[in-house]
Amino acid sequence: MGEEVNQSRRGFLKALIGLSAVAAVGGMGKGAIQNIISPAVGLSGFPETMLYWNDPSTPNSAPVPLKVSKFPVMSAQVWVYYYPLSDEPNFLIKFPDPVPPSSVLIEATGQTFTSPPGVGPNDSLVSYSAICQHLGCIPPIIHYYPPNSLSQLPPNVQSTLNSENKKYGVIHCNCHGSTYDPYKGSSVITHPTQKPLSNVVLSYDSITDAVFAKKLVGPTVFGHPSDLSGGNGISNLKKTTLINMSSA
Repeated sequence: MGEEVNQSRRGFLKALIGLSAVAAVGGMGKGAIQNIISPAVGLSGFPETMLYWNDPSTPNSAPVPLKVSKFPVMSAQVWVYYYPLSDEPNFLIKFPDPVPPSSVLIEATGQTFTSPPGVGPNDSLVSYSAICQHLGCIPPIIHYYPPNSLSQLPPNVQSTLNSENKKYGVIHCNCHGSTYDPYKGSSVITHPTQKPLSNVVLSYDSITDAVFAKKLVGPTVFGHPSDLSGGNGISNLKKTTLINMSSA
């Protein structure tokens, strides 16, 4: 037992000496140590957070709880909210049909997970991380393309779309061409991404028509050691407000 403790201490001292040597090299130490030491945890658990928005019918009013029945179907506008950290944007998309759960492959690991079903009066509202899993590009560079805007996609992407993609649209990143299927748990349609987008689990209150973000499932959000670390929690853990990031 004593020998094991001594070995552990020696290993720890060697690590410290190694870090000190790295820090001694001009300009390299800080970056190297930041890569070794994970960022501080932003939250200890997922909060249940109500989604708010500035109702387009009263654009100058204060944010109010989002009514799912009023949210536009397959909107070309880029609707984003931050959850659970202030640097984790997420898409919100509503389809005309119920969205069933899907088995989603994570190509990078060979694992699969089950995407959450849609919520709302028609079980058709879904949400995904808005950070591309290839190299971390964010909206509006990555955004949802509804069926009537698929012609804007590169020809090589258009040629890969199936009938369901053409009916419900896709999420596409213009940085390097990664495409995701928002009707099938953001599964990968075109590379270079090797991972689907993280899925947000939503809940719905049928009495108030309100929607809540509850947690994330699937692969970890790009650039974060976990979905709860690598940033600060949103300023108000009880609510988060949708932002329309569209240029139009």
